Amino acid sequence: MPDYRIVQVDAFADRPFTGNPAAVMPLDRWLDDDVLQAIAQENNLAETAFLVPTTGDADYELRWFTPTVEVVLCGHATLASGHVLLTDDPARAAVRLRTRRSGVLEVRRAASGYALDLPALPPEPTDDRRSADALGVDPVATLFRTGGYFVTVLADEAALRALRPDFRRLAQAVPGDISHIVTAPGDGTDFVSRMFAPGAGIDEDPVTGSAHAVLTPYWSARLGRETLTAYQASARGGHLTCHAAGDRVVLEGGCVTVIEGRFRLR
Repeated sequence: MPDYRIVQVDAFADRPFTGNPAAVMPLDRWLDDDVLQAIAQENNLAETAFLVPTTGDADYELRWFTPTVEVVLCGHATLASGHVLLTDDPARAAVRLRTRRSGVLEVRRAASGYALDLPALPPEPTDDRRSADALGVDPVATLFRTGGYFVTVLADEAALRALRPDFRRLAQAVPGDISHIVTAPGDGTDFVSRMFAPGAGIDEDPVTGSAHAVLTPYWSARLGRETLTAYQASARGGHLTCHAAGDRVVLEGGCVTVIEGRFRLR
């Protein structure tokens, strides 16, 4: 079995050690699913993205794996994939990526680095407080997006930063591959957030593109603006510019390549 190129990228970052790290592995064909999952487990990053060239409405097929599961949508690893492909081909302005359950996604060059086009995932109000109760907070609002996104809205950034979740309790309260998004008005940005997914093997994700596909429609409606600034207040942290565009969300941010090498499977 041949060696494969692997690139580790800090996404939604303007310098190393910030943003969200993702591994990107271009392939010439799909490997068995158990091999893809084992590679992601070996990388032990929030996401490993795999790319295979294709034809038709997209340039590549794209799949994402956490160390434990394949996911429906991952924004930061898509941004990282676009960064790798566009860096390899400086003449290309954009790249289109076909996914299995989230349609065709596009990454294009932008003044801030790259712009990532995702489906908008607006959440709806819910009386289900399992996520908020497990987090031990008194929310301003609770929302849910079909597909596994709980949103807990807090009053201010200080309350969000003070969160110290019990991840075992959170995973037990809402079993399965669930994203627990917490958000609040920002002190220096329009909104801030944190995201926890212990059921998917990710206690706290540093910067989450898919979470902003959920949050952008909510904050756009609440603030009455289509373009918003955001900060995900994890230990690494990451800034995003978010655009609400009807049934799409466009997220802008930078990427930094930090490691490049070969993954040996034989």
